[in-house]
Amino acid sequence: MSGARARLAAAEILMCVLEERRTLDEAMTLTKSYTRLTGPDRGFARAMASAALRQLGRINAGLAPFLSRPLDTATPPSRALLQVGAAQIWLMDTAAHAAVGETVAAAKLWPRARKAAGFLNAVLRKAASDRTAFDAAHALETWPDWLALTMTSSLGEDTATRLARHQQAEPSLQLTAKTAPNAVLEQMQAANIDAKALPNASIQIPTGQIETLPGFETGDWWVQDAGASLPAKLIDAQAGQHIVDLCAAPGGKTMQLAATGAHITAIDRSAKRLDRLKDNLKRTNLAENTHILAAAGENWTPESPVDAVLVDAPCSALGTLRRHPEGAWIKHKDDITRYPAIQKRLLEAAINMTKPGGTVIYCVCSPVPAEGLDVVNAAIEAGLSTRAPITPTDVPGFTDRITPEGDLLTLPHPDNQIESDIFYMARLRVPTA
Repeated sequence: MSGARARLAAAEILMCVLEERRTLDEAMTLTKSYTRLTGPDRGFARAMASAALRQLGRINAGLAPFLSRPLDTATPPSRALLQVGAAQIWLMDTAAHAAVGETVAAAKLWPRARKAAGFLNAVLRKAASDRTAFDAAHALETWPDWLALTMTSSLGEDTATRLARHQQAEPSLQLTAKTAPNAVLEQMQAANIDAKALPNASIQIPTGQIETLPGFETGDWWVQDAGASLPAKLIDAQAGQHIVDLCAAPGGKTMQLAATGAHITAIDRSAKRLDRLKDNLKRTNLAENTHILAAAGENWTPESPVDAVLVDAPCSALGTLRRHPEGAWIKHKDDITRYPAIQKRLLEAAINMTKPGGTVIYCVCSPVPAEGLDVVNAAIEAGLSTRAPITPTDVPGFTDRITPEGDLLTLPHPDNQIESDIFYMARLRVPTA
């Protein structure tokens, strides 16, 4: 019965994401059948929902030959159970009899899906014996049509295909050490955790319950994607400097900057998100030199110009789909067009609050030029700043991802030394005259 309840929870999570456009984390919090689970059952439910979201478009294509009508005409509960069942069979190496039997049992526990039990049994049995259509589905079918078109038109089909494949695998956890990466690495290895050092000084470990890992309570490290750790390093912050972190929450970059001894003003328009930043600063004992302010970054002005500003601008977040695969299904194509205006205002504000000769780092977790390169080029063409090209010594492990312009775009490639989310970043200098 616990197996059926885990599958019911996974289907309800999936339905919450797709029907209510919730993030996976939000859906898990809101799904009572999930919150009632404990131990391995809870982990298995999350894994099933996540696996289904990672390749949802291909799963839908794989199921299509076994249906007499389009999948989107099925009721949301039966559709979610089909997708969860197929994810087990095609992606998780679950024994076919368990995937079919327990998913059908889940339908019988769910009043909204009970009448579909026979239908689910028939379709999932066919899926267990024939994965031809799933295997034949192109990687770009992972995404809804609008996203596949956006990516291919912006990046080309080959790069877009690599991105789609990139999100299909569960990522490892990557950590940033507060001061001593080697000590954190040794601490993890001493606890029999399969940890390895990355060229950029991040530490990579398997996924797990982070609160139980050595060094968490003492604030020796925090979870941060290797790519996300680069913008703060590009500032080369020095003790005593005044640095502003715009759009700072949840605080990974703020903590990196604070650990240098610089004085940090961390700004975010969301007071709720800043609460998480405060908790992180307290845990890592980095709050002393950090001033936190809830404000709209484009409207705030410091008392005097600062040494550097980091702008982690709000964006479509299409570069984080491997960690948040639901993003492909809860976003709209309009999200791509609504961000550049605020991105340009934030970058202009950052330049205006920086001393002549000072540094501004602009970054977004999106590979789309309209949110990255185009925003930076507009500021340069307007005479607001000049580009300070990123060099190989600035970004060890990412040297093959420096663009011809001298920016960084962490696109996946088979030769990459480090797997990371997709970030665009540029380093700019404020003119001295």
